[in-house]
Amino acid sequence: MNISIQQVKTATGLPRWQVCMDQHGVSFRSEAEARSFVNVLRARLQAPHPLPWRGAAQVRSAS
Repeated sequence: MNISIQQVKTATGLPRWQVCMDQHGVSFRSEAEARSFVNVLRARLQAPHPLPWRGAAQVRSAS
């Protein structure tokens, strides 16, 4: 997933910060909010994710 942060202007001329994830964008009021979101998103993407069949096998073996 490509993740980037860019400053954009609203229709009223107010600056906003937008996090772009491939073709999807999420706007924030400050650069700090945008960077915080990106840090959490990257941590979640890099976290280990067990495959569903492996998780189910662990549940079965525990009983």
